[in-house]
Amino acid sequence: QVQLVESGGDLVQPGGSLDLSCAASGIRFSSYAMAWYRQPPGKERELVALITTGGTANYKDSVKGRFTISRDNAKSTVYLLMDNLRPEDTAVYYCQATFFGDQSYWGQGTQVTVSS
Repeated sequence: QVQLVESGGDLVQPGGSLDLSCAASGIRFSSYAMAWYRQPPGKERELVALITTGGTANYKDSVKGRFTISRDNAKSTVYLLMDNLRPEDTAVYYCQATFFGDQSYWGQGTQVTVSS
């Protein structure tokens, strides 16, 4: 059974930091590109950050310099380290695993709320 479990979502004040984790099981983790998406309230889901199997990272422009995606293949875990959070970062954050030519798997999401 494939399972992606996000954790770390919380209420944080603007300018604060938060670290998200996504632990994967049931897949050969090192063979999957991993990504973080988010869905703000009332808006469409959007790609936030992606990391390839080789460790190359790509980011949505609005989070560049503030967010860092990383992966630990030994732990089958992908991280999103978020700094200088803004109210517009408020969203449900989802972890995604994708194998080339195959279906994507999604976690259940974790709520990040940035508010004073």
